[in-house]
Amino acid sequence: MNTETDMSSKQNSTTADTTQTMITINELIEEFEFLHDWEERCDFLIDLGFELPDMPESDKTEANRVHGCQSMVWLTTELKNREGENVLHINADSDALIVKGLIAVLLAIYNDKTPKEILKTDVRQYFSQLQLDKYLSSQRKNGLFGMVERVQREARHVAEGI
Repeated sequence: MNTETDMSSKQNSTTADTTQTMITINELIEEFEFLHDWEERCDFLIDLGFELPDMPESDKTEANRVHGCQSMVWLTTELKNREGENVLHINADSDALIVKGLIAVLLAIYNDKTPKEILKTDVRQYFSQLQLDKYLSSQRKNGLFGMVERVQREARHVAEGI
């Protein structure tokens, strides 16, 4: 993957403004504490997936596809300036409802964070708190970690270029 080309093409794409406020990871953890079983949590994740910002069809390409996922998942990143700092803005989509919810979790953890913040985040701790490590099938976990690896790879690339 040629990240320099991908980053510039993503910046020029007609992506929707996805700066709207999504749920934070702390809000997500609090919400999960009030839900009594995995079925309720799964329903909540699906609801979160419906709130994802739209991804333009033009971004749903093989180059943006996250491999290792059971479902189709596309993920793009864009470097943005937030209060004088470069942050990685993430846009992603899937053809599966539960995966859209997992994308919302990923965004709650990583979206609009600096590359250094992304690279030092202990994502496994969050997944454990949300019990995703316990209830997701091995295929779903592989896909989730495929998305994590993709975001971390983009963050490493940006961090090395700064």
